Amino acid sequence: MERGKMGHLEVITGCMFSGKTEEMIRRLERVRIARRDLLLFKPTIDDRYACNAIVTHYGREFAANLLEPGEESLDALRMSAGKEALLSCSVIAFDEGNFFSEKLPKLCEALVEMGKRVIVAGLDLTFAGEPFGPMPTLMSLADRVDKLHAVCVKCGGTATRSQRLIDGLPAPVDDPVIKVGGLGSYEARCRTCHEKG
Repeated sequence: MERGKMGHLEVITGCMFSGKTEEMIRRLERVRIARRDLLLFKPTIDDRYACNAIVTHYGREFAANLLEPGEESLDALRMSAGKEALLSCSVIAFDEGNFFSEKLPKLCEALVEMGKRVIVAGLDLTFAGEPFGPMPTLMSLADRVDKLHAVCVKCGGTATRSQRLIDGLPAPVDDPVIKVGGLGSYEARCRTCHEKG
């Protein structure tokens, strides 16, 4: 690492509809305003709204490179974005970090050692209320963690949980954990209103 060039890791987390992607885009727009190079990656399984962009539930988008979960490595980043782009960028971001594998924290640590500002956004809990993928490890390693909240659709309180719905009813807890969805498939709920189906 170059002297004076300190990398760091930021994590944006919370439940569905808490504004994680919106906050990611806000931070990345500030990087663009500062005329810094950046790279944004999203998991290949996130095919909601757009293939090569992250998109908020309300339509705001930002161009992204695809990265296969389980293939998180410097070589994979070079293959996806190009060697020169990886070297020149000062910021590297990952959206939907919860869908990546346990290799993501090691990759983030390597990028920080290279002096990069690394930003990861993702769900902290599954719909069943369990820690989600690599997010707990990333939150532990992070220099900064921002946990965002939504509004509970049942009582209007502070939502910290994602309620998966099937035909309008809470999904059973043994339903497959990885199911990409949005409005209609999930609701934001507080701890009290969250139901384990």
